[in-house]
Parts: sequence; C-alpha cells; structure tokens
Amino acid sequence: MILAFIKKLAAYERLAHEVVATEELLHETLFGERKTAEVVLGYFHNQPVAFALFFHNFSTFLGRPGIYLEDLYVEEAQRGRGFGKAMLVYLAQLAVERKCGRLEWWVLDWNEPAIQFYKKLGAVPMSDWTVFRVTGEALVNLASN
Repeated sequence: MILAFIKKLAAYERLAHEVVATEELLHETLFGERKTAEVVLGYFHNQPVAFALFFHNFSTFLGRPGIYLEDLYVEEAQRGRGFGKAMLVYLAQLAVERKCGRLEWWVLDWNEPAIQFYKKLGAVPMSDWTVFRVTGEALVNLASN
C-alpha cells in the first residue's frame, strides 16, 4: 500500500521514472531492525486515502531535532476534504510531543495548489535556500575521495 502511494505521488509530480523502491526495501527501512523513517496512513470508510512519510533531522541552530516530511499524498478523489490538513496537524502534534524545533518539507515550484495550501496553514517558503543533492554515481565518486 505504501509503495502504491509513492508511485501515485511520483506520477503526480511527473517523476515516476525515478521510483526504484520496492516492497522489500520499504519493509526493511520502515519496519526492519534499523528503521530510518515512519509512515502515517489516513483512512476514510476503512480505506487508505492518504499517507505521510517522515523522519527526524536535526537543527544545530535550535539544538533540537526536527521532523522532515518527505512525502504527503492524498488520493485525488479525497482532496479538499481535510485529509492533508489532518496529516499535517498530526505531524505538528508529534513534533511538539517529541520536542522538535520544526516541521519542514519541500514542494515543487510548479505545484501552486500545494504551495497555497501550505501557506494557509502558516508554512513559510524558505526562498533564501537552495537544495543540493548528491546521488547515484556522483555519490559513489564522492565517497571514494
């Protein structure tokens, strides 16, 4: 079910070609001996309609952990019914309970509906920051230096 949500999100974000996750890999990283992320599922009439995948990061400036929301997805037919907000409220409550200094996530620049939704909830875009990533062969090359 989690992989199905990931694939739907990737298709929505026009990034389906980047999904290489498998059920086995997700089971290992989410439920195995060394869990590296957590998942929250949202249900409507006993059917899963939303998911949020998150993990802890750390702010040296705050001296506290934070929660980084990697993915949030609501089934298209259920959008606008409060599921996305409910997921974010839950994560905010979890962040407060765990004494985190912040809850943060990325959003694609073209995803204006999501940007407006997040702003309504009080989220602020971090326009002074540029995201960098090292992956694949570049990651292997850097590791071998």
